[in-house]
Amino acid sequence: MTNDRTAMLRERLTRALQPVELDIIDESARHAGHAGAASGGGHFIVNIVSPAFEDKTLIQRHRLVYDAVGDIMHSEIHALSIQARTPQES
Repeated sequence: MTNDRTAMLRERLTRALQPVELDIIDESARHAGHAGAASGGGHFIVNIVSPAFEDKTLIQRHRLVYDAVGDIMHSEIHALSIQARTPQES
């Protein structure tokens, strides 16, 4: 199931934001027993570099990421830590 979640994240982020770099770390196992883990949602760290973030504030960048994965938030994903940069910032 975890690899499926990572694949879902990767597919949605790639389609929406055309990243030049995308690393997804699944930390779900570290949160076993946590309320979110009990409901089935995973914990992920996303490091993404995309031209889509140029001229965007941190909040706008995070909103773009959440918009890309909104349909799986709170079902497949419980927690998402985001590091969003432009190619010039990487």
